[in-house]
Amino acid sequence: MTEPPANGLRAVVSDFGGVLTTPLLAAFAAFQDDSGISPENLGLAMREGLAEGEELPLFRLERGEISEDEFVDGLEAALESILGHRPHLHHFRQKFFGALDPNEEMIALMRELKTSGLKMAMLTNNVREWEPLWRSMLPVDEIFEEIVDSAFVGARKPESRIYELTLERVGIPAEACLFVDDLEVNCEAAERAGMKAVHFRENAQAIPEIRAALGQPG
Repeated sequence: MTEPPANGLRAVVSDFGGVLTTPLLAAFAAFQDDSGISPENLGLAMREGLAEGEELPLFRLERGEISEDEFVDGLEAALESILGHRPHLHHFRQKFFGALDPNEEMIALMRELKTSGLKMAMLTNNVREWEPLWRSMLPVDEIFEEIVDSAFVGARKPESRIYELTLERVGIPAEACLFVDDLEVNCEAAERAGMKAVHFRENAQAIPEIRAALGQPG
């Protein structure tokens, strides 16, 4: 059994997609190849009809404020005005998850950290209807004692509320928690909440940084 850290850190809070899985860009590329819709047109469709300062429908989807069907219907309608035809996107989740694989090195590290006595939590921006798919990819409940899913709690990273909720559920002070995420903006928000953060870019960079933060040998 690995010794628990001697530097005061007692919990690890990890993102899901892009940290415990292969990069999300590969999944979006697979969707692009299948649909023929460019990232530029997808971005335009996401913003179609939005007033200045109005948030993306994606954010409402991730908070569980709209359903996946409502989101996809709106996106299809917006793309129709851009492309001149209405694409069929209701297979998006299958294509997306079909292009993702578990990041076995990071999963092994998380399992090791749990064995060392650290409290383990997952904090993910996700979609309510996708829960069975992403949970089936990883030994989620075996490793993580707390799962905070944006679609079920009505807040998303990098909103401060979701970090506060995560800390409440973990039951450990922010300064004793290490946060890991593949988006820098989410890491910055975690640091504002008082946590230490590691910005995941790749295994070779992040795993030594996580071990160093926890006072473990590389």
